[in-house]
Parts: sequence; structure tokens; C-alpha cells
Amino acid sequence: MTHQNTPRISFIGFGEAGQAIASGLRESGIEQIAAWDILFPESAGERLKAAGEKIGVRCTNSAADAAADTDIIISAVTAASSLEAARSVEPHLRGRPYYLDINSVSPDRKQETARLLGDRARYIDVAVVAAIHPARHRTPLLIAGPHASEAAPLLGELEMKLSVVGDGIGRAAAIKMIRSVMIKGVEALTLECFLAAARAGVLDEVTASLNNNYPGLDWPKMSEYNLERMASHGERRAAEMEESAATLRELGLDPLMVEATVKRQREMGAIGKEDGVRASLTAGRPAMLEAIGKVKKSRDA
Repeated sequence: MTHQNTPRISFIGFGEAGQAIASGLRESGIEQIAAWDILFPESAGERLKAAGEKIGVRCTNSAADAAADTDIIISAVTAASSLEAARSVEPHLRGRPYYLDINSVSPDRKQETARLLGDRARYIDVAVVAAIHPARHRTPLLIAGPHASEAAPLLGELEMKLSVVGDGIGRAAAIKMIRSVMIKGVEALTLECFLAAARAGVLDEVTASLNNNYPGLDWPKMSEYNLERMASHGERRAAEMEESAATLRELGLDPLMVEATVKRQREMGAIGKEDGVRASLTAGRPAMLEAIGKVKKSRDA
């Protein structure tokens, strides 16, 4: 497809999210895409650079190189690194590019990042509110901040699916972080409930009982999905939940349930790296619970 605008786009952070969005943009006709990731100089960065080469993204040698002469910067790093990512590009920004902060961090962190960048970039608070695959650059986004409305038509031309939720920086982040309290919390409860049910030999009975209370939910399907998400992305989800905890504290709430969710998500992220668990993730709920339970029992011993 041919775009009316052909902006130069740079990614700071080139993990799963960055690669997914970049590949979608390349296929939709955006030719000038650069990327920088702090792993690039290390052996762990070879896989990321190979992905960039395959997609058609120029992998740079520094944050400065990626930030130079660009129209849009998409920051897609780990939650803990979002401020450092902005700090690494700030001295090198020219022409006030849009800075799309898609990181899963608290509203205060987004506001702090915007202050750090100041007038050198047009900062946009972005919340990704669905799995990045398979929609990639068309994944639904919430955007906020004083530059969100002016950027919306440009981003819409790039086939991004977005909703402007206000001109206050942190508003999109607040929606994402507070929403995650429920979504990641239900995931953690799913593990505890169904792992206990499997150990007690009452998995089918507990599932049937839940269907009585929540007839609109497909518990077998939902629990399989939740277990897979935790096993595959538990460490990242734990980091996001720490930001949810920070968000609740900013609002004067004690994040008791969220902090427990952090522990369970982080534990499952580690368990999910085990070969037996990885192999079970497409084998159905009983096999998943058996594999997870076996690893958990050995770790708890």
C-alpha cells in the first residue's frame, strides 16, 4: 500500500513488540525504519539483529544513530528501562519527532519521561491494550497527551488502530495499569484455582461449578489461555504488575492483591522456561496443569 506520508520511524527496544510493529509497518509500505536495542552489541542481540535484517529494518550501532533524523520514535523496552531509554536519545533529538512511549509503566513514570524529553520531542503516552500478535501495528492502542490528537491522523494513515483518551499524559497508562489489576490478577487466580483442583482430582467438578456462577465464560478455554500467557510471558507481566502496584500507590490504594499477582506471575515466568512446560502449552489444560504442577512441586520441595 502507498501512504500519503512516508515517515522515518525509529525503534528504541527491538524485542517482541518492536519487531511485531516494525514488521507490520514494513509490509504496509514504510521503508525507512531503524532500530536500537541495548542487547545489539552482546551475543544475545544476534537474534534481534537477524530479525531486523529479515524484516528490512536498519539495526543501528547506538541510540544516537537511531534517534537522528527521524520523524517518529517508538519506545518499546522493558518496563524498568523506559526512563533510561528516553535519556539515551534525548541529547540526539532533532526536529521534535513524535515519541510514542508504548511501555507498560505507571502514569507518574510517563509524566517523568515526558518532562525529561521536554520540548525536544512531542511525547505521546501510548497503551497497548491487546496482544501484539497477530495484529502487530494494527493492535488497538490508547493514546493521550497534548500531542495525541495532532498525531492521530498521521498514525491512522499508518493503519494503526487508536483511540485518543485525553490530553493528559498518563491517562492512557492509567487505563492500562488499572485494567491489568483485573486481567493479570485473574490469570494468577486461574493458576491457583485449577492447579489445586487438579491436585485434588476435582478439575472437571470445579470447572462445572464455575460455569454455574459465570455461565458466559468458557472456563476451559479461558484457563488454557491464561496459563499459556503466564508461562510464556510471566516475567514481563510481573514487571508490568509492579507498575500497576505503583499506579495504585499513586492513587492512595494499598496494592495487596497486585503484589501477590507479581509473585505468582514471576514464578510462572520461571516455570514456563522448563522444557516440559513449554511442550505442554499446546497439549490441553490437564497436560499443562500436570507439567506446571510437577515443576512447581520440585521447586517448592
